[in-house]
Amino acid sequence: MGPGNRPLDLEWLEDFLALAESGNFSRAAQARSIAQPAFSRHIRSLEEWVGVDLFDRSAHPTALTAAGKRFQPLLREVLADLEAARIKARAAHDLDAASLSFAATHVLSLTFFPRWLAGVESRLSMGPIQTISDSSYACEDLMLQRRVQFVLCHGHAGAPGRLDDTGYPVQRLSEDVLLPVSAPGANGAPLHALGAGQSPSVLAYSDASGLGRIMRAMQDSEFGKDFAASLSIVFTAHHAALLRTMALEGRGLAWLPMSLVADDLRSGTLADAGAGGWRVPVDIRLYRQQAHMAPVAEALWTLVSEGASGA
Repeated sequence: MGPGNRPLDLEWLEDFLALAESGNFSRAAQARSIAQPAFSRHIRSLEEWVGVDLFDRSAHPTALTAAGKRFQPLLREVLADLEAARIKARAAHDLDAASLSFAATHVLSLTFFPRWLAGVESRLSMGPIQTISDSSYACEDLMLQRRVQFVLCHGHAGAPGRLDDTGYPVQRLSEDVLLPVSAPGANGAPLHALGAGQSPSVLAYSDASGLGRIMRAMQDSEFGKDFAASLSIVFTAHHAALLRTMALEGRGLAWLPMSLVADDLRSGTLADAGAGGWRVPVDIRLYRQQAHMAPVAEALWTLVSEGASGA
């Protein structure tokens, strides 16, 4: 907008440059493929928008005024910037249409996602991929805000999350299990164990953790209504990877996904703190946006829905 909130037509700016270059209204109008009366009106409208005369019409050829000479290089810069902005915007649109965006919980971004992605890429040309790793709650937020196309997380039928409550489409990719683990003592037995007649030190998930939501929802039905009261929570965190580190340090037992601790159990750096029990089966799930997505994203969803991902 200019003086008096007059609208500005970008065509006037191109007309200005044509007249400044030719110095003749007739030739400039012809170069712009515009009738001369309309061309003259455009120049006058631009001068009204700026608030001063830009051309000295008494000169032959038509010449720029002092204001016009100041306006010309600045205008060239503005038009060049606008063109660059248009090109970058179209490139960003094309990239977005050809790329995939995921939000994945920390633990699955470290364990399941790379292997699953490799299997998908062997069947589908996917292009650029953007991945955000965060807590389950944060990943749900990203999906609800339409900032990602897919969310990869753990899930359980008995502990629905916000994406379940709002009806986001979901596919089960694989299975996992939460099991209690602890660092072993000198004799190989877990330092912190369940069913030992004492209150074990527990490394627990925070409220933002999807695994924590599952544990809180399932522990009464799976382990008995008095189970939670028997635990002594000594540390709380969002991420399973941090709880694993604390467990390795001998700080307590934690319910961790088998996908995260399988190697630790095999090497003996962690031990089963529940003697094969106290486990909670969980799903590995992929949620998608409810609205139609870019073609490559829809192709991925079709592949997953048909069970062809090999996960």
